[in-house]
Amino acid sequence: MNVLLLYPRFPKSFWSFEKTLALLNRKAMLPPLGLITVAAILPQEWNFKLVDLNVREATEDEWNWAELVIMSAMIVQKDDLIAQIRECKRRGKRVAVGGPYPTALPEEAKGAGADYMILDEGEITLPMFVEAIARGDQSGVFRSGGEKPDVTGTPVPRFDLLQMDAYAEMSVQFSRGCPFQCEFCDIIVLYGRKPRTKAPEQILAELQYLYDLGWRRSIFMVDDNFIGNKRNVKLFLKQMQPWMVEHAFPFSFATEASVDLAQDQELMDMMVACNFGSVFLGIETPDESSLAMTQKFQNTRDPLSDAVKNIARSGLRVMAGFIIGFDGEKVGAGKRIVKFVEETTIPTALFSMLQALPDTALWHRLIKEGRLRGESTSGNQTALMNFVPTRPLEDIAHEFVEAFWELYEPKKFLSRTYRHFMLLSEANYPDKGKVAQKKIDLIALRAIAIIFWRQGCVRDTRWMFWRYLWGMYRHNRGGLSSYLSTCAQIEHFVEYREIVRREIEAQVVEFLQQDSTVKVEKKVAHPVA
Repeated sequence: MNVLLLYPRFPKSFWSFEKTLALLNRKAMLPPLGLITVAAILPQEWNFKLVDLNVREATEDEWNWAELVIMSAMIVQKDDLIAQIRECKRRGKRVAVGGPYPTALPEEAKGAGADYMILDEGEITLPMFVEAIARGDQSGVFRSGGEKPDVTGTPVPRFDLLQMDAYAEMSVQFSRGCPFQCEFCDIIVLYGRKPRTKAPEQILAELQYLYDLGWRRSIFMVDDNFIGNKRNVKLFLKQMQPWMVEHAFPFSFATEASVDLAQDQELMDMMVACNFGSVFLGIETPDESSLAMTQKFQNTRDPLSDAVKNIARSGLRVMAGFIIGFDGEKVGAGKRIVKFVEETTIPTALFSMLQALPDTALWHRLIKEGRLRGESTSGNQTALMNFVPTRPLEDIAHEFVEAFWELYEPKKFLSRTYRHFMLLSEANYPDKGKVAQKKIDLIALRAIAIIFWRQGCVRDTRWMFWRYLWGMYRHNRGGLSSYLSTCAQIEHFVEYREIVRREIEAQVVEFLQQDSTVKVEKKVAHPVA
């Protein structure tokens, strides 16, 4: 069986970083970990070719070679997934789809013409699919019936299928699931509330494979909550640390975690000792009433600002997610988020309007209350809310646009970045001993030269840039590389904040026109006596 693994395109988004990636001659931030895991689970006598459409187009030879096309997608990729399904059918190819988006809204992919729906987690449903293929079935829907697989049996992903030099970071997964019950989150819907972890030797085998393939850069641990099972995380890190020492620290790591990481100094120290350099936190909002409304109680136990600073002072650069539009939210939420981000010095703050994701507790509550505006969402920062909020949608959209614009004003971003790295300079980093020597990277040198020119000469950040660079050299010399990489992100956000403002404002105008029309129609249909 010749299988073409096809990964749909991402639209421009907060995380797409096109301008920043172009500096380093990379095509995409992360590889399609789901698809290369699928390739490892399927029969290894099958033949596989992988095409990530974010990196390159499929060739005619690849299309002609393929007997079956398999795709996976997140909600943000839905438009291109549907387009690729239709292209497969136009070419007469059988097509199978899976992943978070088809699992959440299977009727959309099926309606576009998908032959096989491999839903839920592949360790359970892929063997069902293989059996169906062996029987000669031309279509099928494969579901786990609520069963969650034991991921200690998941094989090492087929990293060898990737065009590795196209990616800024590599991906590895340690766990699935999260113990919390945030109302808006679909992770617990997809993967459950009991975190399931791989065995330490599994992850070390994956790291060894990447090492053998020549990877020597950053790895993103894609767990939605890396510390969901703290006991198992510590067991893993305990074994990982000597492996990193033995291999001269070939990788740096980033991951996602809940804010209660700040309460466990031992865990933070272990992460830093294993060369974890950054962590993404789901902070959402500094408004405690909104956190309680959305059942994110883990963020109300300690002052959020103290938690962020404690994590940074432990040596982990903080990235964070923020949301506007919670029920009962008071006017000025956007300004309060900006104030919090500035006070805590978080450089990279993912900011979006609340979206009701399929099958979440929020989704079901809104359906019951008759407030859901549409069954789908783009999952992007340039989309209006897909439900009726408790305060005017246009007010929320205005606050969102103004806050996003302010967060990514170049001077403010540069100031936050510098102040955050000064917090990081307070960390007691362990002695890593011998570190792998890296070759002189001409592409990286070119990127640094461009950053120096744009931020240190062309823009009005010029005086701040050189002053902060000198401050970094004096106080946090070891963090210079990471600091400049973070500074480079503004090359994306300078353009992206323009896109956010333009697209959101256009949608607000359209929304108000439609809302006005509906009100007129209702008045005509039901005139006041």
